[in-house]
Amino acid sequence: MEKEHPRIAVIGAGAIGGVTASYLSVAGWDLEIVCKHQEVVDRARSQGLHISGVRGDHDVRLKGVKEVGDLSGPKDVVFLATKATDCTEVAEKLLPLLTPNSAVVSLQNGICEDALASVVGRERVIGCVVGWGATMIGPGLLEVTSEGEFVIGNIDGQADDRLPLIRQMLDAVVPTRISENIMGELYSKLVVNSCINSLGVITGLELGKLLALRKVRSVFIGIMEEAMAVAGAMGLHVEPGGGGKLDYYRFLGRRGWWADFARHGTIRLIGFKYRRIKSSSLQSLERGRKTEIDYLNGYVVARGHEHRVPTPLNEAVVDVVKEIEAGVRKIGIANLDHPAFSNH
Repeated sequence: MEKEHPRIAVIGAGAIGGVTASYLSVAGWDLEIVCKHQEVVDRARSQGLHISGVRGDHDVRLKGVKEVGDLSGPKDVVFLATKATDCTEVAEKLLPLLTPNSAVVSLQNGICEDALASVVGRERVIGCVVGWGATMIGPGLLEVTSEGEFVIGNIDGQADDRLPLIRQMLDAVVPTRISENIMGELYSKLVVNSCINSLGVITGLELGKLLALRKVRSVFIGIMEEAMAVAGAMGLHVEPGGGGKLDYYRFLGRRGWWADFARHGTIRLIGFKYRRIKSSSLQSLERGRKTEIDYLNGYVVARGHEHRVPTPLNEAVVDVVKEIEAGVRKIGIANLDHPAFSNH
């Protein structure tokens, strides 16, 4: 990898990709961004992407192209910020632009690293947890909604001399740390998203109303228990979630009525704190797009099958969401009457 002048691409000009590319550019990194919509390409090149939110307002001009094949040449670092559902298709298009030492960094929801590795090779994939928030208000109009961090790491837990340079780049966006257990960090975020994001799709409720329902909280805990059982079978240590505040092992390990009361109380508090948040997967459906369910609960189900760990709740979530995507089931609280949820 060229350390003095690395060749960088950001694929995807949505909330995370657009904000990341903009702050990298402001910090002086030379990059190209792939925007699949021509109007965003035109805006990036002319007046620039507009970034608003908790850090103020900025317009950042970028070298934008419409297709991966339009990039100027080989890349040392590629930040992949498309929807998870597009990751393997984009990875195929990237192959001609990758050198043996190129790094492909996934900035996506769920766990896409295994799927990416199957296309570009495990040695090229760098795992990344996006621990901050942004939303797309309109084409090229992006809002940073919350501060946080990036966490990066080699997906096999190996020493990797590309990581310090990638951290230096991403520090221009938010503070970035290197983890020796990036898959455990990614799985930690996946567990929460498999509960909140997916149940938000099923019911159509914002987080406050969603987690005020005892039945939802019980299903939430059940999804989490299955996911942690799968992690155990995989030999994966799951890092604490919620910015290091939620130790899943302790949260689920205690028994008795008081422990159950405390679990429900903690989940209600999460719901209250983030009460106006709407599931990003629900937002995708409302825009006529598919969800990333295969990379959330679907990932738990797939690994569960591999390791012969039953995951009936996660399977039910996947089935219901796919029925909603197919138009054979409506979004609504009545979906909680699904037989798999009835015992919770």
